[in-house]
Parts: sequence; C-alpha cells; structure tokens
Amino acid sequence: MLPIVGFVGRMWHSIPMIRVESPNKHLDWSNHMTLPVDPEYPAATDRYETMSYRRTGRSGLKLPTISLGLWHNFGGVDTIENGRAMLRRAFDLGITHFDLANNYGPPPGSAEESFGRILNLDFRRYRDELVISTKAGYWMWQGPYGEWGSRKYLISSLDQSLKRMGLDYVDIFYSHRPDPDTPLEETMSALDQVVRQGKALYVGISNYNAEQTREAVRILRELGTPCLINQVAYSMLRRWVEPELLQAAAETEIGLIFFSPLAQGMLTDRYLNEIPADSRAGKEGTFLKRERITDEYLTMARRLNEIARQRGQTLAQMALAWVLRHPVSTSALIGASSVQQVEDCAAAIDNLTFSDGELQAIEAALAG
Repeated sequence: MLPIVGFVGRMWHSIPMIRVESPNKHLDWSNHMTLPVDPEYPAATDRYETMSYRRTGRSGLKLPTISLGLWHNFGGVDTIENGRAMLRRAFDLGITHFDLANNYGPPPGSAEESFGRILNLDFRRYRDELVISTKAGYWMWQGPYGEWGSRKYLISSLDQSLKRMGLDYVDIFYSHRPDPDTPLEETMSALDQVVRQGKALYVGISNYNAEQTREAVRILRELGTPCLINQVAYSMLRRWVEPELLQAAAETEIGLIFFSPLAQGMLTDRYLNEIPADSRAGKEGTFLKRERITDEYLTMARRLNEIARQRGQTLAQMALAWVLRHPVSTSALIGASSVQQVEDCAAAIDNLTFSDGELQAIEAALAG
C-alpha cells in the first residue's frame, strides 16, 4: 500500500413560529428556540428518477448510493432552518437514508431532537419511504452506564433516541464501537433484543475491524437477527479497511457504508485557495484542525482536483465515486453544511466508474 494514510438559507418571512422546548435539561438550545411553520412540504414527485439504490449485503433493504449523515451542522449550536433545508433537498434528490447517533450535536442529543422536529413538520407522511438510523457506543451521560456496549447502555440509549426523534422504531440501530470490557455476546444480544421488541427493523455495527466483524456477524446469525451493515470511516486519505475489512464484508455478506468519505472536507475544493471561516478547519471544536491544511496537502489536493476536472467531476464527487467502486460498498455517507453541498455530492452517481489509468493517477497524486 502506498504511504498515504498520514493524511489522514433559506429565510422565512411573515411565517408563524412555534416555541421549541427541549425535554432534556442538559441541552443548551442557543439557536433552536424557534422553528418556522411552513406550509405543507411537498416532496418532489421525481425524487426517485435520478438516485440509484444498492442492496445491503444479503438483506432485502436497499439504501441510496449517497446517504446524509447528521454528525455535524444539525446540533444545538447550528441553525435549524439550514438543517431543514438540507434534509428537504436531500429527499427531493432521492436520498432516503438519514443517519444519526445518540451523541450527535453538540450538545449530545441535539441532532436527534432537531431531526425529530423536522421529521414531525415535514416528513411524517413520508416515514415509510425513509431509512432512519441511530447509534450508541460513545459517551452520552455520566456514570458507569453512559457509554460503550453493555445491554444496559444500548437499550437505554435507544429508548432515549426514540423519544428525542418522536419515533416508534428506527430502521437501523448500530453498536457504535466495540467494547473491550463487555463480552461481544452481550452487545450483540442487546441488538437482537431491540429487533425482537420492535424498536429497530435491522441492526448493524460501526467501527468494527475485520475480525470483530466476522465474530459479530456469527453471533447475530446464531441469535436469529442477522447483522445488516458495518459503518466505517474510509476515504482516499484513510484506507484502513483495505483489504481485510473489504474481504470480511464480502465473506459474511454484509454491506459497508462509509462515513467521512470526503475526509472532513479535505477531499473537496473547499481549501484549495484558503480556509473559509465557516468551514470545519476554520471553526473551533471540530475534528479537522487548521494545521492539517499544509503545503503538502494542498499539492496533493490540487493534483486530485485536476484528475476530477478531467473526469467532468468536482473533487468531492470523484472522492465519493472512489469509495463506492467496491462491490461491497452499499452507500457513501456524506456530511454537508449547505444545500449546494448536498446537490454536489448527490451528482457523484453520474460517474462512478474509473479507468485503470485514472486509478493509477489518483494513487500517484496520493503518494506525492
């Protein structure tokens, strides 16, 4: 393998407003105090004409090739009107899968609450057309039962997530990370239990390596609730899934959905000329630090951007197509901060194939 892993709105006027009160006292709603009550949202009638859908492993569930994640830009510190506009546009483009986790925000829980309000206003009548997922595994509340993979934490967390979103069930519930101190049998049996209780239709795992994936799949199949999917970070700049996890997914017949395929924006044209103040690298408290935008990175990104231009794509579109080229890839999970970014990413499906020469050129650019 080449040595590349180190790189690692709309305004509403004269519209009635409703007061948003958080049932969770620990949440600080600085920008979510009001939410516009629009006239009924009519989803685009042609929303299924352009998006493609892929079967998830050996299951009957199909996911859109591009899915929308709510990790960033949907929390209590963000503007809910912008999140609402992105969700509407995504659905109009055929993106039916919205991915959350209990701790998404910030503050933790606020992304699910935001989504729940938007769902109730705009998407309630489309519920059966949506795949809504959430996860539990990272820190959520104080004390010994507020993180990791115990039955106590996972089931309690899902109950809280359902209340925040105003749902009877989610379509996919994930164990967000393996727990080194809890037997995998306990974690997987908790996933089996929530399906039998009707709180989730499918279950999956996230951030599990190849060995952990094989074992989780085995346990769940013995319990009678097959593992649907593994959600993992994968991009041109973070290639740890190659080749072991790709092989494990193929052998166990589960799907892979890739988060951070744009490497927190580093595989877009966002930073080619400057660091915008409203970008992830331009903000405090994000995973993408300003110091990662180095001269070495810029040289690499500009070379990749030129390859994308020759393909008739943006750099972001090419980066999405690149992770989707594997047969076991079910979907690429994007994050977005604007409607324009949602539209740009959705258009990646217009060109998902690569010539051998293009793949070689990409490897050369990544290698520097």
